[in-house]
Amino acid sequence: MSQPASRHGSAAVRTRVRVPLRFPDGYQTTADVLTFHGLADGKEHLLLGLGGWEAAAVPLVRPHSECLTGDVFGSQRCDCGPQLREAAERITEAGGFLLYLRQEGRGIGLYSKLDAYALQDAGLDTYEANTALGHGEDERDYTAAAQMLAAVGVGRIRLLSNNPDKADQLERLGVAVAERVPTGVHVSESNVRYLTAKRDHTSHSIDLDAAFSLGVTA
Repeated sequence: MSQPASRHGSAAVRTRVRVPLRFPDGYQTTADVLTFHGLADGKEHLLLGLGGWEAAAVPLVRPHSECLTGDVFGSQRCDCGPQLREAAERITEAGGFLLYLRQEGRGIGLYSKLDAYALQDAGLDTYEANTALGHGEDERDYTAAAQMLAAVGVGRIRLLSNNPDKADQLERLGVAVAERVPTGVHVSESNVRYLTAKRDHTSHSIDLDAAFSLGVTA
């Protein structure tokens, strides 16, 4: 694996522990979970090495922002939980990394995210709600993600994401994105407005029309 260019402070692996994972639908895999010293924002981000990650020439990587409501409680207002589950299986099959980033609510925090939900109930979309609260539309920063990849010697990846901003930020931070691999479309009655806003406002590669044609209804 090629080392990325040094465009940010360095981080070093702190601990590595093997953790068996089991998802609510019964899917199981095993992750090598790494923690780090020296991450730029001082937060406790995790790198999960899945499948044959140590031998992958161009690993499949998903930077996944923490979503307590979706990842843990199964909220239907977003697609975070299904994306996390999908990523675990696809990365296990391909060999690569799930970067679990402590950036709740696009970086605005859990309480503010719930405040934004209330504004969405009043008619604002997900981006309008964030700005109405005095935040940026998306405050996430992927410097720590680039640092974690550098710490394990990875400079070129296949990016599992629908979000063009992730690719743009990682490229600027010295991580070469060899391919952008879209996730599935996890649409439900409760999140169709949310997904539509991501598609239309920030150019996420979400093909809602194809999902509907396949019988995935809102």
